[in-house]
Amino acid sequence: MISLPLTTPILPSRCLLHQTRRPNSTRRRFWIRSSSSLHEHVTAKKTKRVVLVRHGQSTWNEEGRIQGSSDFSVLTKKGESQAEISRQMLIDDSFDVCFTSPLKRSKKTAEIIWGSRESEMIFNYELREIDLYSFQGLLKKEGKEKFGEAFKQWLEDPANFIIDGHYPVRELWSRARSCWPGILAHESKSVLVVAHNAVNQALVATAIGLGTEYFRSLLQSNCGVSVLDFTPSADGGSPHVCLNRLNQTPNSPLAGGSSGGRKASKQVILVCHGQGNNEDSAATNDQSMNMLGVIQSQKTAELILDLRVSSIVCSPGTASIETAGVISRVQEAASCLGVDSVPRHVKTKQMNELDIEGVLRKSNQARLLILMQLIVK
Repeated sequence: MISLPLTTPILPSRCLLHQTRRPNSTRRRFWIRSSSSLHEHVTAKKTKRVVLVRHGQSTWNEEGRIQGSSDFSVLTKKGESQAEISRQMLIDDSFDVCFTSPLKRSKKTAEIIWGSRESEMIFNYELREIDLYSFQGLLKKEGKEKFGEAFKQWLEDPANFIIDGHYPVRELWSRARSCWPGILAHESKSVLVVAHNAVNQALVATAIGLGTEYFRSLLQSNCGVSVLDFTPSADGGSPHVCLNRLNQTPNSPLAGGSSGGRKASKQVILVCHGQGNNEDSAATNDQSMNMLGVIQSQKTAELILDLRVSSIVCSPGTASIETAGVISRVQEAASCLGVDSVPRHVKTKQMNELDIEGVLRKSNQARLLILMQLIVK
């Protein structure tokens, strides 16, 4: 299993992952699997954007208690502040509807973000947090003391974790799948969903075809925003899915992350190349960047200037190679600053198809890996 508690997209121009049918041309793109985990009868009649937001910090978050689907905790002052910041981040989004978990911490977050919008809010109990049965309400140290091996399995093998005769993560994935028909069938172009860490992970995973083994690999921070774009399939089947943003927070987009108490051993940054010379170059990634694209790539290089990039993986498209070159040159120049600094070389590799697991295995203990597979519509 890939453990990527925080995967941060940097978007100088367009979306990260575009999932569509392979055309008959020889143009190369980054293909991810079809959204096969969605029910076969789930369709999207028109293009739809779904914005997922986790609730703000709750009292039980602050205390370190296991919440699950219990409804005893409420937002802290910090949680309310986080929700207000999210409201400002999303204020220009023209949402048509808001689906939210009815649990108090999520409901309050949704109300703050929704603000004075007159459109409807729909409370859906299926969007509640993962059901953790006897674990709920316990401090984490109490869970370890009381349940021993079961608690260890919850931390180390959640997909197979069983308690009180239930498999919570498997149940959660099934519930997340059941939420998509209602969300995609709603007559709206832009949907806001306010829920919880685990269920938002499951919604992302089931949309893009990832199984329960990816639980905790798609961390959703308090008020973190993830965005999925759905495009109708020409044959009327399951829609094509673009993961546009993953866990965007008001904090630094390059902040390190943890999941289930585990610190990330590697950080993966997904970077989109700068704008091309014309609209076609943006689609095919086989033309040089224009002046705006060069500026975008330089801004991206400046954003990660304080991080030590160990390697860059990019597609063989011209704009991708140019963007990778800008980042590597800035990184190498930065390493020369200071009296005792030693010049270094940033390794760059071109790949037609992106195999993240293979790349991570070969990167040893790399602190940072820049994946410049630069996919646009």
